[in-house]
Amino acid sequence: MAVSVTAALLIIGDEILTGRTKDKNIGYIAEYLTGIGIDLREVRIVPDVEEEIVSAVNALRSRYSYLFTTGGIGPTHDDITADSMARAFGVGIGHDPRAVAMLQERYAPGELNEARMRMARIPDGADLIENPISKAPGFRIGNVYVMAGVPAIMQAMLDIVAPTLQAGARMIIETIEAEGLAEGLYAEGLSRIAAAHPDLSIGSYPSFSASGFRNQIVVRGKEPAAVASATAAIHDLLGRLKGDRAPL
Repeated sequence: MAVSVTAALLIIGDEILTGRTKDKNIGYIAEYLTGIGIDLREVRIVPDVEEEIVSAVNALRSRYSYLFTTGGIGPTHDDITADSMARAFGVGIGHDPRAVAMLQERYAPGELNEARMRMARIPDGADLIENPISKAPGFRIGNVYVMAGVPAIMQAMLDIVAPTLQAGARMIIETIEAEGLAEGLYAEGLSRIAAAHPDLSIGSYPSFSASGFRNQIVVRGKEPAAVASATAAIHDLLGRLKGDRAPL
C-alpha cells in the first residue's frame, strides 16, 4: 500500500478575498507538493482576523500531515500571522535573537525600526525558515510551516523546507484524449470504471482552445497496476465509442 502524506494550505490576507491581489501561490504549491509525493487535500483563504486564523490553523493542522500558510508576516499592523500562530499553539511570542540577526544583515544601523522589528517576532519554540531574498524569516511550529505571501519569497522558502518533509508515494497521472467524443457519450461507462477503481481519482475535463473543443480524461493514483488497469479500460471504452458524434 502506498504511503499517503497529506497537506493543507491556508492563504491569509484581506487583499486576496477582496480581489485586490490575485493569488499566485496555490497552483505553485499544489504542483510542488504533488511532485514530491505530498497530497494537497484542502485550501482555505481567511481574512486578517485573528479568530479566523486561529480557528483554521487548529482545524487543519490536526487533520493533515502538514499545514502550509502564506501571508501576514510583514511589518505592518495587519500582519498578525505570527501572533495568531502563538495563540493557536498556546505559546508565548517575542523578538527572536536569530530573526533579529537575520534582519540586521539587510538593514543598516538605525533602519531596523519598530515596524521592521515586527518581522522578528516568532512564537516560542519555533524553528526559523530562512529567507534568502529579503531576510525576514518564516518559521515552523509543530507541523505548520509559515511562509511569506510574496510568491518569489514563498518559493525560496519552500525550496528550503522541502528536504525536511516526509514524502509519500508520488502521484501517477495518465491523461487520455477523448478525441471527437462528447462527455455525454462516455459518462456512463466512465462512471463504471471509476466505481471499479475506488482508490483512484478519475475525472473528465472539457476545454476550449484555438483548435476547438476537446475532452481529456485524467487518471490519478499511486498504485501503478491500478492506474494502468483503469487507463486500459478507458482506452477500450473510447475505442468502442469512436465515430459517434452525438451532442451533449
